[in-house]
Amino acid sequence: MKVLLIKTSSLGDVFHTLPALEDAWQAIPGLEVDWVVEEAFAAIPTWHPAVKKVIPVAWRRWRKNLRDKANRAEMKAFWRDLRATEYDVVLDAQGLIKSAVFTRMARGPRFGLDKHSCREPLAALAYQHPQAVAKGQHAIPRVRQLFAQVLGYEVPDGLSYGVDRTRWQRPAVDGDYWLFLHGTTWITKLWPEAYWRELAAMVAASGRKVVLPWGNDEEQQRAERIATGLDGVEVLPKMGLNALNAYLAHAQAVVGVDTGLSHVVAALEVPSVAIYGATDSTLTGVLGPQVEVMRSGYSDCAPCLSKTCLKNEPGDIQPPCYREISPQRVFDYLLGHISGK
Repeated sequence: MKVLLIKTSSLGDVFHTLPALEDAWQAIPGLEVDWVVEEAFAAIPTWHPAVKKVIPVAWRRWRKNLRDKANRAEMKAFWRDLRATEYDVVLDAQGLIKSAVFTRMARGPRFGLDKHSCREPLAALAYQHPQAVAKGQHAIPRVRQLFAQVLGYEVPDGLSYGVDRTRWQRPAVDGDYWLFLHGTTWITKLWPEAYWRELAAMVAASGRKVVLPWGNDEEQQRAERIATGLDGVEVLPKMGLNALNAYLAHAQAVVGVDTGLSHVVAALEVPSVAIYGATDSTLTGVLGPQVEVMRSGYSDCAPCLSKTCLKNEPGDIQPPCYREISPQRVFDYLLGHISGK
């Protein structure tokens, strides 16, 4: 069976599709998948053995200047690439108008979510075989159900992303180490810096190392503050996703916040904790067989979905919704999980 999969973005959405792809790979002998994905995420589909070809699309870049000659040439080449193969199934797992347009361009019977199930109902007009998948579920089981309905198998028990961690060589770190994903986009999604430093001290005292990646100046400065004066806590050099994946894949444990990299950790199936306060993990949060999501218990305000804290409450730990997700709680959980308790 030859399938064209349309799932272009975002980083979390791309990772949410891998468990469904793994289900299909296990259920259908000889399955071959070509995947249309935004150019920034083009390396990710290659992590799964079912994917034979990645067709990158640069819509985020093209739409800024649709009249640019170079952009128009790239769009024409993308259209030719998309039309080059006749597929048994063309499956839009995104449910947006833009993904429906790409689906309509392809050759083969077109499947996707029906108008009651997709995020943008007009997208369903592009599909010859629209599928009903109940809303109100996490994105991963929804995509798994969509794949199963279209490709004709039962959703299996358990969940796996099908990613082989050994594809990345272990970095030059002596002994066991934990990695902290301390950076994210909103201030309200940041776990308090004092907590990161306290947790780093606990991990170092246990004889393990801590490594701190960063992606911009603000994150570098935070990492250096966390590491200051603590033996066994190292700030990593700036690196790309593939290099960072090596550190993630071989970590004994990872602690992260609501960030795209936490989805990478879930796919690598590394023991981890994902911390949620201001945002909601119910529908699109981190999910995986080795991930423990720790949510704020401040039910009167969290999740607030606000980029600024709405609760004017004094105290050293801010935002206050993170106070009960203490470093001790995170450390005890991961230590017990690693020990098999």
